[in-house]
Amino acid sequence: MSARETRPETDTDAPSAGASSPRGGLDRSAAQTLTDQIASQFTEHIRQRLLAPGAKLPSVRECARRQGVSPHTVVAAYDQLLAQGLVEARRQRGFFVREQRQSAQPHAAAAVASVPPVDATALIRGMFHGLSDKPAPGLGTLPADWLDLPMLASALRRVLAQGDPMISLQYGHPAGDRRLREALCVKLADFGVRAQAAQIITATGATHALDIISRTLLKPGDAVLVDEPAWAVEYARLTQLGVRLLPVPRGADGPDLTVMATLAREHQPRMYVTVPVLHNPTGGSLNLSTAHQILKLAEQHDFWLVEDDTYAHLAPAHLPRMAALDGLQRTLYVSGFSKILTPSWRVGYLAVPERLVERLVDTKLLSTLTTPAVLEQAVAICLEQGSLRRHAERVTTRLDAARHRTVQLAQQHGCRFVTPPQGLFGWVETGVNTEVMAQLMHDEGWLLAPGHLFHATRRTGTLMRINFATSQDARFWRDFDRLRASVR
Repeated sequence: MSARETRPETDTDAPSAGASSPRGGLDRSAAQTLTDQIASQFTEHIRQRLLAPGAKLPSVRECARRQGVSPHTVVAAYDQLLAQGLVEARRQRGFFVREQRQSAQPHAAAAVASVPPVDATALIRGMFHGLSDKPAPGLGTLPADWLDLPMLASALRRVLAQGDPMISLQYGHPAGDRRLREALCVKLADFGVRAQAAQIITATGATHALDIISRTLLKPGDAVLVDEPAWAVEYARLTQLGVRLLPVPRGADGPDLTVMATLAREHQPRMYVTVPVLHNPTGGSLNLSTAHQILKLAEQHDFWLVEDDTYAHLAPAHLPRMAALDGLQRTLYVSGFSKILTPSWRVGYLAVPERLVERLVDTKLLSTLTTPAVLEQAVAICLEQGSLRRHAERVTTRLDAARHRTVQLAQQHGCRFVTPPQGLFGWVETGVNTEVMAQLMHDEGWLLAPGHLFHATRRTGTLMRINFATSQDARFWRDFDRLRASVR
């Protein structure tokens, strides 16, 4: 069925609540026709999952009005999308993004909740490749100009000039560079976590550390407790392993313990994965009482605790860690340096019970062989010399100021914070569908992190996560307010 065959019906349709079309991106002086430009922009949105499967495209008339072109131009663009198999025409209803076929996964029917692994890729691609020269409120890391490049360069020079010359010419130690692991023992003591160097394994970032744990301790069909909301990459990663997700509502002080106890009793989970401090996206941290109750549930129902302390360098050291409370008996502690040093180096680590070390190192060897000793020793130097500590202090001072300014701007533009603003991220109530807003703001050059990315099952919502360091630009909030009015 062609766009021309459905146009009389769809021209009179109002766009659905989830509909969005590319705006303001047509170049009438370009060699590419306006039809091809419209089709290309829709194609990009679909492939980046900014228009999800099942989303309704604007009617031909509405798209023509937004773009300032004739309906015939839009009809021809929609015909291209139909021919590519990206959309389907439903008589009397309009045009909808097609669901792409995916191979069946084992145990999918038994999953309590799951998320397609590609659902978070639009945001991830935006983090890797900036949409424009504007700040990215949906960014997951600190801005590049907040990082200390001279400190990194100096540490690398010292490793190469003063260290073992063979370090750059051979594989590193299977468990990771000894110098870094010893420096990490000292750092972990600041949080009350007592670990020997032999209990620490390095990884290519915290995400890799989490993957090592999951591949070692889980098998398809196992149930895993996860926070909700939380970062969709973790949902997708676990789903790809064929495990069943058991979402536990997460508040400012930690998970809903009543829900957790019920799920643990009914589903016998193998593991609970959580961000204890400066949680993504809510910014909350476990209090001592909640941490103690989680440990009791884990003991009672015999499941592992995986503590992803990715934002440790941005948080006060006194906040409770479960690994400190149980002495690394049932808890596996994960962290890294992407959020404070640089996301490029991909240096992470895990501190684990002694009885698991050999199994976890075996999994690491099968996935990456070893990790880069040059970068690990450079991080060790930053730790040993105190330069990382001083850098973290400067960043947290700057982040406090950014958070104060961003909160003021958000509230001035009619938004409110669902949880107290803390750390790097704010969890913001906007009053409108943020999936639609993400599409519209994308066309204006702004990267948003809509709330549906942080749920185990896809749902429309009005929340979004903002990065306080990249949301201070008043232009962003003015554009957001203007487009929100059009959505309303």
